Amino acid sequence: MKIALPDETGALTDYTLTGTPVPEAKLPANPARVVYSAAHVVADPFTANDPSGVATVDWAATMRFRHHLHGMGLGIAEAMDTAQRGMGLDWGGALELIRRTRAELPDALVANGCGTDHLDLAKVDGLEDVKRAYLEQLHAIQSLDARVILMASRALAKVAKGPDDYVKVYADILSDCDHPVILHWLGDMFDPQLAGYWGAETFEQALETVVQIIEQNAAKVDGIKISLLDKHKEIALRRRLPEGVRMYTGDDFNYPELIEGDEQGFSHALLGIFDPLGPAAAHAVDLLGQGDAQGFRAVLDPTVPLARLIFRAPTQYYKTGVVFLAWLNGFQGHFVMLNGAQAMRPLPYFVDVFRHADACGLLRDPDMAVQRMKRLLAVYGC
Repeated sequence: MKIALPDETGALTDYTLTGTPVPEAKLPANPARVVYSAAHVVADPFTANDPSGVATVDWAATMRFRHHLHGMGLGIAEAMDTAQRGMGLDWGGALELIRRTRAELPDALVANGCGTDHLDLAKVDGLEDVKRAYLEQLHAIQSLDARVILMASRALAKVAKGPDDYVKVYADILSDCDHPVILHWLGDMFDPQLAGYWGAETFEQALETVVQIIEQNAAKVDGIKISLLDKHKEIALRRRLPEGVRMYTGDDFNYPELIEGDEQGFSHALLGIFDPLGPAAAHAVDLLGQGDAQGFRAVLDPTVPLARLIFRAPTQYYKTGVVFLAWLNGFQGHFVMLNGAQAMRPLPYFVDVFRHADACGLLRDPDMAVQRMKRLLAVYGC
């Protein structure tokens, strides 16, 4: 099967698809690693709202995708940045998303983002504002008997004076959690407004604050997701975690080796890249559970170039690549995103994503993918 693809000058060259779709797999009830896919939402393209206004979600398509993930035995990290939380999806929309997922998939492994994003940053005066905002979202999520991911707060980054403020706020919030939660250390490459988080100028300083928070509240912490795109930093934290506290890799650049682990431990997974890589993730972790580490790496290693492309700088726009692949694979009927984010990457990016996805078997229906790619190219005059 061929398609004419443009290079960066616009010249068209025939490309022959060579990939074989990854075989379907389903994780067992007790997989070798806990695996969460941070799932995207599907925008409603027929809304009358401007992209910069209130987000309008296609709930039916959004929930179908969650059923797809659950059908492979994957957990769902709900209402996080992959779903454009803070970049189109507001707290009201996030809570509705959490409610719907809880109602439709009551038996699924789901953890839900809890933050402070409903605050007006211009009006945040101090730590009490941040604490009240966290607790408002926490109590709303817990009222649904739903589990929590305690996300990083732009508001806290703004008003905190130093590490002690983070220790105090996190202790206060964790004391109100009715089940152990997942903490989230999100780097400023994903959100520039989180620069200096944990009240630290260096990773080493931040590491000590995070370890202190976890050690002082270990009974309330299931684990921590670290999204710094640096395997050495993740391993450094992983080796400092108290017994029983999980490391969830958020490293979309180095996930195969971090999930496989080493002689001193391994990471579980909570990854945005496991939205488009769901079939490969399920197949690989299933092999790992059978003792086939070589097979695990053989499935996941070829996907790393695609992940690095999707998450290239500016990293916060990785969601565009995620939704592009969802469209190519037929999980939604259009390539429109909240806040018009489909326009946040250039055409050569989409061409390269198409090529890489084919190469590692992530185009589940190549005929459909080719036809949809041709439609996108036509929009650009190709």
